Amino acid sequence: MNAIDLLRYGQKTIDELVDRLRPDDWTALALGTWTAKDVVGHLGAFEVRFAELLAVFVGEEPATNLRAESPATFNDDQAAIRTGWSIADVLLELRDAHRATLVLAARIPAEKWREVGTIPWYGPEYSLDDLLVYSMYGHKREHGPQLEAVLDRSVA
Repeated sequence: MNAIDLLRYGQKTIDELVDRLRPDDWTALALGTWTAKDVVGHLGAFEVRFAELLAVFVGEEPATNLRAESPATFNDDQAAIRTGWSIADVLLELRDAHRATLVLAARIPAEKWREVGTIPWYGPEYSLDDLLVYSMYGHKREHGPQLEAVLDRSVA
């Protein structure tokens, strides 16, 4: 598995959709009570948290500590924090965190990505590449159709 490619492909999906959003689209509902901006902010928080995890894997102290946030309330808490942020700030966080994940991911050897048991809090039978596929790539692919639906509604 090529971690860098998966990270890039997942982000490409989101970037292509975000680049098509018009100003009014950002405030349109995309998922439950979340607007398109909330969904993108949520993805940014996930990206920051993943960069934290990768920093630990390469022996660095993460700049933030979203890993300590409760998984039970992480999504809504992080969306609420970003509600007052500008669109530019939401995008900046997502894209800066994505760049950080690419840099950190490149420093992790391929065999470490595949090593089962390195993320015991996720499950003892999982490896870092499992987390990448399910929680990062898959997660972005999951939210892509919600942003696409906002775009479809704005055209209609």
